[in-house]
Amino acid sequence: MQEPDTFEPEATRRDADITESSRANRGWWDRNADDYQVEHGTFLGDDRFVWGPEGLDEVEAELLGPPEELKGKDVLEIGAGAAQCSRWLAAQGARPVALDLSHRQLQHALRIGGSFPLVCADAGALPFADGSFDLACSAYGALPFVADPVLVLREVRRVLRPGGRFVFSTTHPIRWAFPDEPGPEGLTVAASYFDRTPYVEQDDDGRAVYVEHHRTVGDRVRDISAAGLRLVDLVEPEWPSWNTSEWGGWSPLRGNLIPGTAIFVCERDR
Repeated sequence: MQEPDTFEPEATRRDADITESSRANRGWWDRNADDYQVEHGTFLGDDRFVWGPEGLDEVEAELLGPPEELKGKDVLEIGAGAAQCSRWLAAQGARPVALDLSHRQLQHALRIGGSFPLVCADAGALPFADGSFDLACSAYGALPFVADPVLVLREVRRVLRPGGRFVFSTTHPIRWAFPDEPGPEGLTVAASYFDRTPYVEQDDDGRAVYVEHHRTVGDRVRDISAAGLRLVDLVEPEWPSWNTSEWGGWSPLRGNLIPGTAIFVCERDR
């Protein structure tokens, strides 16, 4: 759910490894956290659990399970931003931990408030013991931005208890074939869906300042399996009639024709 930066970097498609992607995205979110929260804070709310720009709410989706069964559960939110989802989880009686790569995003979590822990760390090296959590979740956090998603998924599996569930949402892979525009110009295929070359914004010296990585639907399924998790559901939210807002390339026009978000529901069996 990216928004444009305050300067105009060069947009390109090129390789970007784990280190470059992490460094670029930490800096991008630190620089843009204030504007992001101002622009999208009302939509996200302070204590809602929204899976994406369509507005699918965990209250209705119950992808982590019925709200009444969340009480007492240890839950890790990855890419928490201002920890809106964790705040909702805490209100259900869960024990969330909100983790984000960006220190500035977590400062917004502090500003809003909450009694749960905030952790600044990379999703590829989770600072928790094995089997620390019953559930994990990530609403557009980490997975779209990492060069090695299997590394993150293996870390999530490690910190989950047997029988634990991990649910994460990303930009729907089909969107990579279309221009990132909310209007009619965003409805014509402009690139190969099968081109996995990362999208990179770079400064005048060629240093990446934002990186996003493309995986096809099949890639995501194979990544989940390679990490030792089991895919139990793939949710593609439809655009609801009540949602008249635009968010970057997400809009009612496009949302009524092509999916914009993919939500992967995974479990650790043992």
